This record gives sequence, structure tokens and C-alpha cells, in this order.
Amino acid sequence: MGKNSQATWLDVAGHAWLLSAEASMVVPLRLFRLVRGGEAGCREARLMVAEKVEAHGKLAKKLKRGDFGTGAANVTDGVVQFYLGYVRGNRQRLTGRKTGG
Repeated sequence: MGKNSQATWLDVAGHAWLLSAEASMVVPLRLFRLVRGGEAGCREARLMVAEKVEAHGKLAKKLKRGDFGTGAANVTDGVVQFYLGYVRGNRQRLTGRKTGG
């Protein structure tokens, strides 16, 4: 949803469902890399922490600027879609495939 559009709670639910579906694919892929250890596991662990710090900083700026508009549904949907972008990017990186919305 853009700054001027109005999200509904149905939009929020749909995007939250997509986020949970993407996350359910990413978690085992990341865990597999971590469990295998070695340099790849260490790299994945460092990347996980760096991404979380980066995402938190970017989200805080977006919230402060009001990028998601006003109203609980708009802000909630904006936050969910923001994290969906990160999770989807991880799924694509970990599987080597660029699919999905």
C-alpha cells in the first residue's frame, strides 16, 4: 500500500499470511546452513545479524517519516510488507530462484 492508499485489515491478513509462508521456507534453509557450520555457516550467521540491524534502522526511519500513512491498518500493513521484502529476498537468495509476487 502506498502512502495515499487505504489498507484494510483483509490486506494486512493477506500480507501477513504471505510473510508467514515465506518465513516458513526461509527458516529451515537458514538453519541448514547454520547447522552445517564452517565458513558458510559463519557467513550466514553474520548476515542474519547484519540484516536485522539494517532492517530495524530502515523501518525506524520509515515510521518516523510517516511513509506508511496514517491509521492502524496502513501502518501495520506497511510494516508487514517491509519485512516481507526482506524475507522474500532471503528465500530467493537461499534457493537461487526469483519467484513470487
